[in-house]
Amino acid sequence: MWKDLRRVITRASELFETPITKRSHIRYTLFKVLENRSRNRGARPAGVLTSSRKFIPVQEMIPEFVVPNLEGFKLKAYVSYKTPPGTEQPMTAESLFNQTVAPHIQRDFEANEFDPQQLEKYGLEKTQEGKLFKLYPKNFIR
Repeated sequence: MWKDLRRVITRASELFETPITKRSHIRYTLFKVLENRSRNRGARPAGVLTSSRKFIPVQEMIPEFVVPNLEGFKLKAYVSYKTPPGTEQPMTAESLFNQTVAPHIQRDFEANEFDPQQLEKYGLEKTQEGKLFKLYPKNFIR
């Protein structure tokens, strides 16, 4: 069965093969090509395979992820030195709130329609308890 399958795959690959070398008459089976192509790809084993086909994990071969402590490190985006200095102030939570939610609250307050119990109307949530990221205006500008 395997010989027949190998013969079919080899013949099919010969039909679509283009001669690119001086020795293009030498045909390689698809199995050898795939074996050589995928030999050094993928995850490496984190242990040793013994002669009795038993896998023994080796602690030194298991990769460890080391994450540095970035506390107090001000991470900034890369900006090329050729760019001119910016004129806009950096976006803060207060400026975002003033641009998106504050006009609606002010309009309703002047029309005596503001109710502090219905903050969902403005995209705010009643409480931020239990939230990993505390998002005060739910609908922020994208």
